[in-house]
Amino acid sequence: MTNENLEKSEKPPTGVLKKTWQTSEKLVKNIAGGYPVKKAGQYWHMLGPGLTTGAADDDPSGIATYSQTGARWGFSLLWLAAFTFPLMAVVQEMCARIGLVTGRGLAGNIKRFYPKKILYTVTVLLFLANTFNIGADLGAMAKATQLLWPNFSFTILIFFFTVLSLILQIFTSYKDYAKYLKWLALVLMSYVLTAFFVHLNGREILQNAFLPHLDFSKDQIFLICGILGTTISPYLFFWQTSQEVEEEILQGKTSIKLRRSETTDLEIKKMRVDIWSGMFFSNLAMFFIILTCAATLFRAGITNISTAAEAAAALRPLAGQYAFLLFAVGIIGVGLLGVPVLAGSASYALSESFGWKQGLYRKFKKARAFYGVIILSMLIGLGLNFIGLDPIKALIYSAVANGIVAPVILVLIVHMSDNKKIMGNKTNGKTVSAVGWITALVMIIAGVATIAALLIP
Repeated sequence: MTNENLEKSEKPPTGVLKKTWQTSEKLVKNIAGGYPVKKAGQYWHMLGPGLTTGAADDDPSGIATYSQTGARWGFSLLWLAAFTFPLMAVVQEMCARIGLVTGRGLAGNIKRFYPKKILYTVTVLLFLANTFNIGADLGAMAKATQLLWPNFSFTILIFFFTVLSLILQIFTSYKDYAKYLKWLALVLMSYVLTAFFVHLNGREILQNAFLPHLDFSKDQIFLICGILGTTISPYLFFWQTSQEVEEEILQGKTSIKLRRSETTDLEIKKMRVDIWSGMFFSNLAMFFIILTCAATLFRAGITNISTAAEAAAALRPLAGQYAFLLFAVGIIGVGLLGVPVLAGSASYALSESFGWKQGLYRKFKKARAFYGVIILSMLIGLGLNFIGLDPIKALIYSAVANGIVAPVILVLIVHMSDNKKIMGNKTNGKTVSAVGWITALVMIIAGVATIAALLIP
Protein backbone atom coordinates (compact mmCIF):
# COMPACT_ATOMS: atom_id res chain seq x y z
CA MET A 1 0.00 0.00 0.00
CA THR A 2 1.58 3.27 -1.09
CA ASN A 3 1.42 6.49 0.88
CA GLU A 4 -0.99 7.87 -1.72
CA ASN A 5 -3.34 4.90 -1.37
CA LEU A 6 -3.20 5.11 2.42
CA GLU A 7 -4.19 8.78 2.30
CA LYS A 8 -7.07 8.02 -0.09
CA SER A 9 -8.31 5.15 2.07
CA GLU A 10 -8.84 7.40 5.11
CA LYS A 11 -12.29 8.79 5.82
CA PRO A 12 -12.58 12.03 7.75
CA PRO A 13 -12.21 11.03 11.43
CA THR A 14 -14.33 12.26 14.30
CA GLY A 15 -11.76 11.56 16.96
CA VAL A 16 -8.21 10.32 17.42
CA LEU A 17 -9.19 6.89 18.73
CA LYS A 18 -11.68 6.36 15.93
CA LYS A 19 -9.08 7.47 13.40
CA THR A 20 -6.58 5.06 14.91
CA TRP A 21 -8.92 2.11 14.67
CA GLN A 22 -10.01 3.07 11.13
CA THR A 23 -6.39 3.17 10.00
CA SER A 24 -5.59 -0.14 11.69
CA GLU A 25 -8.75 -1.79 10.32
CA LYS A 26 -8.03 -0.72 6.75
CA LEU A 27 -4.45 -1.85 7.09
CA VAL A 28 -5.53 -5.28 8.28
CA LYS A 29 -8.06 -5.57 5.43
CA ASN A 30 -5.43 -4.66 2.88
CA ILE A 31 -3.01 -7.20 4.32
CA ALA A 32 -5.68 -9.89 4.24
CA GLY A 33 -6.85 -9.07 0.72
CA GLY A 34 -4.27 -10.21 -1.83
CA TYR A 35 -0.51 -10.29 -1.95
CA PRO A 36 -0.26 -11.29 1.75
CA VAL A 37 3.53 -11.52 1.80
CA LYS A 38 3.94 -8.09 0.22
CA LYS A 39 1.30 -6.56 2.50
CA ALA A 40 2.87 -8.15 5.56
CA GLY A 41 6.21 -6.70 4.52
CA GLN A 42 4.69 -3.24 4.18
CA TYR A 43 3.06 -3.57 7.59
CA TRP A 44 6.37 -4.67 9.12
CA HIS A 45 8.07 -1.68 7.53
CA MET A 46 5.58 0.65 9.24
CA LEU A 47 6.50 -0.72 12.65
CA GLY A 48 9.36 0.83 14.57
CA PRO A 49 9.68 2.69 17.90
CA GLY A 50 6.17 1.66 18.98
CA LEU A 51 6.92 -2.03 18.52
CA THR A 52 10.27 -1.93 20.33
CA THR A 53 8.88 0.21 23.16
CA GLY A 54 5.99 -2.19 23.66
CA ALA A 55 8.30 -5.20 23.67
CA ALA A 56 10.72 -3.50 26.08
CA ASP A 57 7.81 -3.09 28.48
CA ASP A 58 7.90 -6.87 28.98
CA ASP A 59 11.44 -6.94 30.37
CA PRO A 60 12.49 -9.72 32.82
CA SER A 61 11.18 -7.69 35.75
CA GLY A 62 7.81 -7.38 34.04
CA ILE A 63 7.81 -11.11 33.29
CA ALA A 64 8.44 -11.79 36.99
CA THR A 65 5.49 -9.57 37.93
CA TYR A 66 3.16 -11.23 35.43
CA SER A 67 4.35 -14.71 36.46
CA GLN A 68 3.67 -13.93 40.10
CA THR A 69 0.22 -12.63 39.13
CA GLY A 70 -0.74 -15.90 37.46
CA ALA A 71 0.90 -18.07 40.12
CA ARG A 72 -0.60 -16.21 43.08
CA TRP A 73 -4.07 -15.34 41.77
CA GLY A 74 -4.70 -17.78 38.95
CA PHE A 75 -6.92 -16.44 36.16
CA SER A 76 -8.67 -13.84 38.32
CA LEU A 77 -6.39 -10.94 37.28
CA LEU A 78 -6.18 -11.91 33.61
CA TRP A 79 -8.45 -8.95 32.76
CA LEU A 80 -5.61 -6.53 33.57
CA ALA A 81 -4.06 -7.22 30.14
CA ALA A 82 -7.15 -5.87 28.37
CA PHE A 83 -7.66 -3.08 30.92
CA THR A 84 -4.17 -1.63 30.61
CA PHE A 85 -3.95 -1.91 26.81
CA PRO A 86 -5.89 1.25 25.82
CA LEU A 87 -4.38 3.21 28.71
CA MET A 88 -0.77 2.53 27.77
CA ALA A 89 -1.48 2.85 24.03
CA VAL A 90 -3.02 6.30 24.44
CA VAL A 91 -0.18 7.48 26.68
CA GLN A 92 2.52 6.20 24.32
CA GLU A 93 0.71 7.76 21.35
CA MET A 94 0.73 11.12 23.10
CA CYS A 95 4.45 10.75 23.82
CA ALA A 96 5.18 9.82 20.20
CA ARG A 97 3.11 12.73 18.89
CA ILE A 98 4.97 15.15 21.18
CA GLY A 99 8.25 13.90 19.75
CA LEU A 100 7.08 14.11 16.13
CA VAL A 101 5.48 17.55 16.37
CA THR A 102 7.99 19.36 18.60
CA GLY A 103 11.14 17.67 17.33
CA ARG A 104 12.33 17.31 20.93
CA GLY A 105 12.41 14.57 23.52
CA LEU A 106 10.06 14.55 26.49
CA ALA A 107 12.61 16.00 28.93
CA GLY A 108 13.47 18.77 26.46
CA ASN A 109 9.82 19.81 26.29
CA ILE A 110 9.31 19.65 30.06
CA LYS A 111 12.43 21.78 30.51
CA ARG A 112 11.12 24.38 28.07
CA PHE A 113 7.57 24.73 29.38
CA TYR A 114 7.60 23.75 33.07
CA PRO A 115 9.61 24.48 36.24
CA LYS A 116 13.07 22.92 36.05
CA LYS A 117 12.85 21.68 39.65
CA ILE A 118 10.12 19.26 38.58
CA LEU A 119 12.22 18.03 35.69
CA TYR A 120 15.38 17.52 37.73
CA THR A 121 13.46 15.65 40.43
CA VAL A 122 11.72 13.23 38.09
CA THR A 123 14.82 12.57 35.98
CA VAL A 124 16.96 11.74 39.02
CA LEU A 125 14.24 9.41 40.33
CA LEU A 126 13.93 7.90 36.84
CA PHE A 127 17.68 7.22 36.77
CA LEU A 128 17.54 5.50 40.16
CA ALA A 129 14.46 3.44 39.30
CA ASN A 130 15.90 2.36 35.96
CA THR A 131 19.24 1.45 37.51
CA PHE A 132 17.62 -0.81 40.10
CA ASN A 133 15.55 -2.35 37.31
CA ILE A 134 18.65 -2.91 35.17
CA GLY A 135 20.32 -4.72 38.05
CA ALA A 136 17.35 -7.04 38.49
CA ASP A 137 17.10 -7.66 34.74
CA LEU A 138 20.79 -8.47 34.30
CA GLY A 139 20.57 -10.96 37.16
CA ALA A 140 17.45 -12.55 35.66
CA MET A 141 19.13 -12.95 32.27
CA ALA A 142 22.15 -14.63 33.83
CA LYS A 143 19.95 -16.97 35.89
CA ALA A 144 17.84 -17.85 32.85
CA THR A 145 20.99 -18.70 30.89
CA GLN A 146 22.15 -20.93 33.75
CA LEU A 147 18.88 -22.82 33.49
CA LEU A 148 19.82 -23.70 29.91
CA TRP A 149 23.56 -24.17 30.56
CA PRO A 150 24.06 -24.87 34.30
CA ASN A 151 27.88 -24.95 34.08
CA PHE A 152 28.14 -21.32 33.01
CA SER A 153 29.38 -18.93 35.70
CA PHE A 154 26.86 -16.35 36.92
CA THR A 155 29.62 -13.75 37.17
CA ILE A 156 30.85 -14.33 33.64
CA LEU A 157 27.30 -14.28 32.25
CA ILE A 158 26.29 -11.05 33.92
CA PHE A 159 29.48 -9.34 32.74
CA PHE A 160 28.88 -10.73 29.25
CA PHE A 161 25.36 -9.33 29.02
CA THR A 162 26.49 -5.96 30.38
CA VAL A 163 29.36 -5.64 27.91
CA LEU A 164 27.26 -6.89 24.99
CA SER A 165 24.55 -4.33 25.71
CA LEU A 166 27.07 -1.49 25.99
CA ILE A 167 28.81 -2.46 22.75
CA LEU A 168 25.52 -2.50 20.84
CA GLN A 169 24.45 0.88 22.22
CA ILE A 170 27.78 2.68 21.85
CA PHE A 171 29.39 1.23 18.75
CA THR A 172 26.42 0.28 16.56
CA SER A 173 24.90 2.87 14.23
CA TYR A 174 21.37 3.90 15.16
CA LYS A 175 20.03 2.56 11.86
CA ASP A 176 21.43 -0.92 12.54
CA TYR A 177 20.61 -0.76 16.24
CA ALA A 178 16.96 0.09 15.53
CA LYS A 179 16.72 -2.95 13.25
CA TYR A 180 18.24 -5.15 15.94
CA LEU A 181 15.70 -3.95 18.52
CA LYS A 182 12.84 -4.40 16.09
CA TRP A 183 13.67 -8.03 15.28
CA LEU A 184 14.43 -8.79 18.91
CA ALA A 185 10.89 -7.71 19.80
CA LEU A 186 9.62 -10.88 18.10
CA VAL A 187 11.03 -12.92 20.98
CA LEU A 188 7.79 -12.09 22.82
CA MET A 189 6.10 -14.67 20.62
CA SER A 190 7.82 -17.30 22.77
CA TYR A 191 5.33 -16.53 25.55
CA VAL A 192 2.38 -16.93 23.22
CA LEU A 193 3.75 -20.27 22.00
CA THR A 194 4.36 -21.47 25.57
CA ALA A 195 0.62 -21.50 26.23
CA PHE A 196 0.16 -24.20 23.56
CA PHE A 197 2.09 -26.65 25.73
CA VAL A 198 -0.25 -26.41 28.73
CA HIS A 199 -3.82 -27.55 29.33
CA LEU A 200 -6.24 -24.62 29.13
CA ASN A 201 -9.90 -24.23 30.02
CA GLY A 202 -11.45 -21.94 27.41
CA ARG A 203 -14.50 -21.12 29.49
CA GLU A 204 -12.42 -20.16 32.51
CA ILE A 205 -10.25 -17.92 30.35
CA LEU A 206 -13.22 -16.10 28.83
CA GLN A 207 -14.77 -15.55 32.25
CA ASN A 208 -11.67 -13.77 33.49
CA ALA A 209 -10.27 -12.13 30.37
CA PHE A 210 -12.39 -8.98 30.51
CA LEU A 211 -14.41 -8.93 33.76
CA PRO A 212 -12.59 -7.57 36.86
CA HIS A 213 -12.33 -9.87 39.88
CA LEU A 214 -11.07 -8.21 43.06
CA ASP A 215 -10.92 -9.13 46.73
CA PHE A 216 -9.23 -5.86 47.78
CA SER A 217 -6.65 -7.61 49.91
CA LYS A 218 -3.36 -5.84 50.58
CA ASP A 219 -1.38 -8.40 48.55
CA GLN A 220 -3.69 -8.14 45.56
CA ILE A 221 -3.72 -4.33 45.60
CA PHE A 222 0.07 -4.29 45.78
CA LEU A 223 0.34 -6.69 42.84
CA ILE A 224 -2.14 -4.70 40.73
CA CYS A 225 -0.15 -1.54 41.46
CA GLY A 226 2.96 -3.42 40.40
CA ILE A 227 1.36 -4.40 37.10
CA LEU A 228 0.22 -0.83 36.42
CA GLY A 229 3.73 0.42 37.20
CA THR A 230 5.23 -2.25 34.94
CA THR A 231 2.96 -1.59 31.96
CA ILE A 232 2.67 2.21 32.21
CA SER A 233 6.27 3.02 33.09
CA PRO A 234 8.05 6.41 33.04
CA TYR A 235 11.07 5.05 31.15
CA LEU A 236 8.78 4.14 28.24
CA PHE A 237 7.51 7.72 28.03
CA PHE A 238 10.99 9.17 27.61
CA TRP A 239 12.20 6.39 25.30
CA GLN A 240 9.18 6.62 22.97
CA THR A 241 9.43 10.38 22.51
CA SER A 242 13.18 10.34 21.91
CA GLN A 243 12.98 7.42 19.49
CA GLU A 244 10.50 9.31 17.34
CA VAL A 245 13.04 12.14 17.20
CA GLU A 246 15.83 9.68 16.35
CA GLU A 247 13.73 8.27 13.50
CA GLU A 248 13.17 11.76 12.09
CA ILE A 249 16.89 12.49 12.26
CA LEU A 250 17.53 9.22 10.44
CA GLN A 251 15.25 10.53 7.66
CA GLY A 252 17.39 13.67 7.31
CA LYS A 253 15.47 16.04 9.60
CA THR A 254 18.55 17.13 11.47
CA SER A 255 17.26 20.38 12.99
CA ILE A 256 14.36 21.08 15.34
CA LYS A 257 12.96 23.61 12.89
CA LEU A 258 12.96 21.04 10.08
CA ARG A 259 11.35 18.37 12.26
CA ARG A 260 8.61 20.75 13.41
CA SER A 261 7.78 22.02 9.92
CA GLU A 262 7.56 18.68 8.13
CA THR A 263 5.31 16.56 10.38
CA THR A 264 2.52 15.34 8.10
CA ASP A 265 -0.84 13.72 8.80
CA LEU A 266 0.45 10.57 7.11
CA GLU A 267 3.37 10.38 9.57
CA ILE A 268 0.91 10.69 12.44
CA LYS A 269 -1.23 7.89 10.99
CA LYS A 270 1.74 5.59 10.55
CA MET A 271 2.87 6.37 14.08
CA ARG A 272 -0.54 5.36 15.44
CA VAL A 273 -0.44 2.02 13.64
CA ASP A 274 3.04 1.45 15.08
CA ILE A 275 2.05 2.43 18.63
CA TRP A 276 -1.19 0.49 18.85
CA SER A 277 0.40 -2.57 17.24
CA GLY A 278 3.35 -2.44 19.66
CA MET A 279 1.18 -2.01 22.74
CA PHE A 280 -1.15 -4.78 21.60
CA PHE A 281 1.81 -7.09 21.09
CA SER A 282 3.12 -6.18 24.55
CA ASN A 283 -0.17 -6.88 26.30
CA LEU A 284 -0.71 -10.05 24.30
CA ALA A 285 2.53 -11.39 25.78
CA MET A 286 1.43 -10.22 29.24
CA PHE A 287 -1.88 -12.04 28.78
CA PHE A 288 -0.22 -15.32 27.87
CA ILE A 289 2.38 -15.14 30.64
CA ILE A 290 -0.35 -14.75 33.27
CA LEU A 291 -2.39 -17.43 31.48
CA THR A 292 0.45 -19.96 31.38
CA CYS A 293 1.44 -19.48 35.03
CA ALA A 294 -2.19 -19.62 36.16
CA ALA A 295 -2.80 -22.87 34.26
CA THR A 296 0.34 -24.54 35.63
CA LEU A 297 1.90 -22.99 38.73
CA PHE A 298 -1.33 -21.85 40.41
CA ARG A 299 -3.01 -25.19 39.85
CA ALA A 300 0.04 -26.98 41.24
CA GLY A 301 0.05 -24.81 44.36
CA ILE A 302 3.25 -22.95 43.45
CA THR A 303 2.12 -19.47 44.40
CA ASN A 304 5.34 -17.66 45.30
CA ILE A 305 7.47 -16.67 42.28
CA SER A 306 10.26 -14.19 42.96
CA THR A 307 11.96 -13.95 39.56
CA ALA A 308 11.31 -14.76 35.92
CA ALA A 309 13.97 -17.49 36.10
CA GLU A 310 12.09 -19.15 38.97
CA ALA A 311 8.94 -19.17 36.85
CA ALA A 312 10.79 -20.83 33.95
CA ALA A 313 12.30 -23.47 36.24
CA ALA A 314 8.92 -24.20 37.84
CA LEU A 315 7.31 -24.68 34.43
CA ARG A 316 9.65 -27.53 33.38
CA PRO A 317 8.05 -30.37 35.42
CA LEU A 318 4.53 -29.00 34.91
CA ALA A 319 4.41 -27.91 31.27
CA GLY A 320 7.29 -29.84 29.75
CA GLN A 321 10.70 -29.14 28.28
CA TYR A 322 9.48 -27.08 25.31
CA ALA A 323 7.47 -24.68 27.48
CA PHE A 324 10.47 -24.31 29.78
CA LEU A 325 12.83 -23.58 26.87
CA LEU A 326 10.52 -21.00 25.31
CA PHE A 327 10.04 -19.22 28.62
CA ALA A 328 13.76 -19.17 29.43
CA VAL A 329 14.79 -18.00 25.96
CA GLY A 330 12.16 -15.29 26.17
CA ILE A 331 13.69 -13.95 29.39
CA ILE A 332 17.11 -13.62 27.76
CA GLY A 333 15.70 -12.06 24.59
CA VAL A 334 13.53 -9.42 26.24
CA GLY A 335 16.37 -8.67 28.64
CA LEU A 336 18.63 -7.84 25.70
CA LEU A 337 15.89 -5.49 24.53
CA GLY A 338 14.73 -4.08 27.86
CA VAL A 339 18.07 -3.30 29.51
CA PRO A 340 19.27 -0.91 26.75
CA VAL A 341 15.89 0.83 26.77
CA LEU A 342 16.10 1.34 30.54
CA ALA A 343 19.62 2.75 30.33
CA GLY A 344 18.89 4.78 27.20
CA SER A 345 15.71 6.38 28.49
CA ALA A 346 17.46 7.59 31.66
CA SER A 347 20.27 9.02 29.56
CA TYR A 348 17.88 10.81 27.20
CA ALA A 349 16.11 12.38 30.19
CA LEU A 350 19.25 13.50 32.01
CA SER A 351 21.01 14.71 28.86
CA GLU A 352 18.09 16.88 27.77
CA SER A 353 17.62 18.14 31.32
CA PHE A 354 21.19 19.40 31.57
CA GLY A 355 21.62 20.42 27.94
CA TRP A 356 24.11 17.73 26.94
CA LYS A 357 24.43 16.51 23.38
CA GLN A 358 22.46 13.32 23.14
CA GLY A 359 21.20 10.67 20.74
CA LEU A 360 22.12 7.15 19.72
CA TYR A 361 22.74 8.47 16.21
CA ARG A 362 25.78 10.37 17.53
CA LYS A 363 29.24 8.89 17.83
CA PHE A 364 30.67 8.39 21.32
CA LYS A 365 33.11 11.31 20.93
CA LYS A 366 30.22 13.65 20.07
CA ALA A 367 28.02 12.70 23.05
CA ARG A 368 30.33 11.60 25.87
CA ALA A 369 27.94 12.65 28.66
CA PHE A 370 25.00 10.88 27.03
CA TYR A 371 26.88 7.60 26.67
CA GLY A 372 28.50 8.18 30.07
CA VAL A 373 25.07 8.04 31.75
CA ILE A 374 24.31 4.78 29.93
CA ILE A 375 27.63 3.28 31.06
CA LEU A 376 27.18 4.48 34.66
CA SER A 377 23.64 3.12 34.88
CA MET A 378 24.73 -0.25 33.48
CA LEU A 379 27.74 -0.53 35.79
CA ILE A 380 25.73 0.35 38.90
CA GLY A 381 23.08 -2.18 37.85
CA LEU A 382 25.82 -4.75 37.39
CA GLY A 383 27.30 -3.96 40.80
CA LEU A 384 23.96 -4.38 42.58
CA ASN A 385 24.18 -8.10 41.83
CA PHE A 386 27.39 -8.39 43.88
CA ILE A 387 26.51 -6.46 47.03
CA GLY A 388 23.77 -8.80 48.22
CA LEU A 389 20.83 -6.70 47.06
CA ASP A 390 17.84 -8.97 46.64
CA PRO A 391 16.27 -8.60 43.15
CA ILE A 392 12.83 -8.31 44.69
CA LYS A 393 13.99 -5.44 46.88
CA ALA A 394 15.49 -3.79 43.81
CA LEU A 395 12.13 -4.01 42.07
CA ILE A 396 10.35 -2.67 45.16
CA TYR A 397 12.65 0.36 45.23
CA SER A 398 12.04 0.79 41.51
CA ALA A 399 8.28 0.54 42.03
CA VAL A 400 8.33 3.23 44.72
CA ALA A 401 10.35 5.59 42.52
CA ASN A 402 8.06 4.94 39.56
CA GLY A 403 5.01 5.41 41.79
CA ILE A 404 6.23 8.93 42.55
CA VAL A 405 7.42 9.80 39.04
CA ALA A 406 4.72 8.30 36.79
CA PRO A 407 1.72 10.43 37.93
CA VAL A 408 3.71 13.68 37.69
CA ILE A 409 4.99 12.92 34.19
CA LEU A 410 1.59 11.69 33.01
CA VAL A 411 -0.05 14.97 34.05
CA LEU A 412 2.62 16.87 32.11
CA ILE A 413 2.24 14.60 29.05
CA VAL A 414 -1.53 15.07 28.85
CA HIS A 415 -1.23 18.80 29.44
CA MET A 416 1.50 19.21 26.79
CA SER A 417 -0.21 17.11 24.14
CA ASP A 418 -3.42 19.11 24.65
CA ASN A 419 -1.69 22.51 24.45
CA LYS A 420 -2.03 24.27 21.09
CA LYS A 421 0.97 26.49 21.82
CA ILE A 422 3.11 23.35 21.93
CA MET A 423 1.32 21.03 19.51
CA GLY A 424 -0.32 23.41 17.03
CA ASN A 425 -3.17 21.58 15.26
CA LYS A 426 -1.91 18.14 16.41
CA THR A 427 -3.42 18.32 19.90
CA ASN A 428 -5.43 15.53 21.54
CA GLY A 429 -9.00 14.80 20.61
CA LYS A 430 -11.55 14.89 23.42
CA THR A 431 -11.55 11.10 23.79
CA VAL A 432 -7.79 10.87 24.00
CA SER A 433 -7.63 13.67 26.57
CA ALA A 434 -10.29 11.92 28.66
CA VAL A 435 -8.42 8.60 28.54
CA GLY A 436 -5.17 10.41 29.33
CA TRP A 437 -6.58 12.07 32.45
CA ILE A 438 -8.19 8.81 33.55
CA THR A 439 -4.82 7.07 33.16
CA ALA A 440 -3.12 9.79 35.21
CA LEU A 441 -5.75 9.41 37.94
CA VAL A 442 -5.35 5.62 37.95
CA MET A 443 -1.58 5.96 38.26
CA ILE A 444 -1.91 8.50 41.10
CA ILE A 445 -4.11 6.06 42.98
CA ALA A 446 -1.71 3.21 42.19
CA GLY A 447 1.30 5.23 43.33
CA VAL A 448 -0.31 6.19 46.63
CA ALA A 449 -1.51 2.61 47.17
CA THR A 450 1.97 1.19 46.44
CA ILE A 451 3.70 3.47 48.92
CA ALA A 452 0.95 2.93 51.53
CA ALA A 453 1.20 -0.87 51.12
CA LEU A 454 4.95 -0.69 51.78
CA LEU A 455 4.65 1.59 54.81
CA ILE A 456 1.61 0.04 56.51
CA PRO A 457 2.50 -3.20 58.36
